[in-house]
Amino acid sequence: MNDYKEKILSICNESSKNTLMETLEIEYTDVGEDFLIAKMPVNSRVHQPDGVLHGGATAALAESVGSTASYIFLDGQNFFVRGIEISANHVKSVKKGFVYAKALLVHKGRTTQLWEIKVTDDENHLISVCKLSTIALPRK
Repeated sequence: MNDYKEKILSICNESSKNTLMETLEIEYTDVGEDFLIAKMPVNSRVHQPDGVLHGGATAALAESVGSTASYIFLDGQNFFVRGIEISANHVKSVKKGFVYAKALLVHKGRTTQLWEIKVTDDENHLISVCKLSTIALPRK
């Protein structure tokens, strides 16, 4: 299982090259039967002008981990995944360190999926709770 897990994480991280995920330095760090975890550094590149993590960067992290999780847990060879709706409730600010996004599958339909993504800081404090709906469309 460990080799399989490492292979999945390697593929996820490799697919981030030359994308927004690389720009934000998002790294996929753990995967299980129904979850995916990624981390992102909190620094001036993702700050609002007043020096705290920008909600848009948090939403980008959440959508990235949720969409990638959909790709992993669906048939990515025959379908491509798109986010169709995201909501984010930001409950705490953070100025430095890392934030960690854990995507948990709430609903896995044939066409649509629903993910809950909790974003925490280095001390495991809740920063944001996000909900992401994705759609799986057949490749032609």
